[in-house]
Amino acid sequence: MQQKTTTKSPALSGEIVAAFGRRFHVELPDNEVLECVTRGRKSEFACGDRVSIQRTSADQGVIEDAEPRKSLLYRSDAFRQKLIAANVDQVVFVLATKPSFSEELLSRCLIACEGANVSAIVVLNKADLVEEMAKTQRELSWLADLGYPMVPLSAKESVAPLKPYLDGKLSVLVGQSGMGKSTIINTLVPDAAVKVSEFSTALDAGKHTTTNARVYRIDATSRVIDSPGFQEFGLFHLTDNELAHALPEFRPYLGNCRFQNCRHLIEPGCAILAAGKEKIRPSRLNLYQRLATQHGEWRATQKAQGR
Repeated sequence: MQQKTTTKSPALSGEIVAAFGRRFHVELPDNEVLECVTRGRKSEFACGDRVSIQRTSADQGVIEDAEPRKSLLYRSDAFRQKLIAANVDQVVFVLATKPSFSEELLSRCLIACEGANVSAIVVLNKADLVEEMAKTQRELSWLADLGYPMVPLSAKESVAPLKPYLDGKLSVLVGQSGMGKSTIINTLVPDAAVKVSEFSTALDAGKHTTTNARVYRIDATSRVIDSPGFQEFGLFHLTDNELAHALPEFRPYLGNCRFQNCRHLIEPGCAILAAGKEKIRPSRLNLYQRLATQHGEWRATQKAQGR
C-alpha cells in the first residue's frame, strides 16, 4: 500500500504588526493579515520583525524564523528581556508635565537607544499648560546640549510639530503611562481608535491603556508603533563599556583615563570623574555609576554560582 505524503505549503514572508505575548499578527505583502503563533515556547519576536511563516489555515500561521534585524530596542533585568520593537528608524519618547515624569526613566531609555544605535527624539506633550511646559523645558535643556531634538506639542489639539520627524520612517512611541502616546496615535491615525485614559491625580501616575504593541500606518511611507507604557527600564544587557559609550557626554573623555580598564567609579586618573559637574550632569553620572555597580555585583554573583 502506497504511503500518503503531505505537501508542505511554501513559506511566506511578512512583518509583525501586532504582538500579544506569544501570539502575533503578521501582515503579508498583499496586506493580508494572519494570526500567528510560534514553534514551542519561543516568543522572542517583536513588532517590526520581518518573519517567515507557514500558513496553517485560511487566516492563521506559524512563525518559523525572523530575518536579520537592523535594530532592536529592548529592556532587561537580571532575569529576562522585554522586546519593544524591531527594525525601527527612531524612538519617540513621550513625556508630559502631568503626571510627573521620571528623568531617570528618560535617561535609561536614551541609553538603550544609544546602545541599539537608534536615534531618539523627545516629545513634550501638553504644551497647552504653558507655565508647566516652560518649567519642563528648562529642566530638560540638557537634552538639546546632547543633540536630542525636543518637540513641544499638545496632542489633543495638533501633532503637526511631530509629523516632519515621522516622514518616511518606522518610529516607536515609548514612555511612562498617561503621557499621551495613545492620544498622539489617535490624532495621527484617526481611525485607530486607541483607548485613552486620564491619569490618576491622587497617585500622580498614568493608567495603562495600551497593553500590546501595534503598528499603525500614517501614510504610504510613514508608520508608527504604539507600545505599552512602562515604569521601569532595565539595562542589564549592556556591558560597562557599552554603558559608557551610550552616554554621549562621556565620549570625549573615553580612552583618556589613566587605566585602560577604568570603570569610572572611584579610580584615580579617571577622565570622566575629572570632567565632573562642569561637563557632565551629576544625575547622569550617578545613574551610570549605579548601573555599573549593580551589573558588576550581579555578574560577580553569577560567576560565584558557576553560571
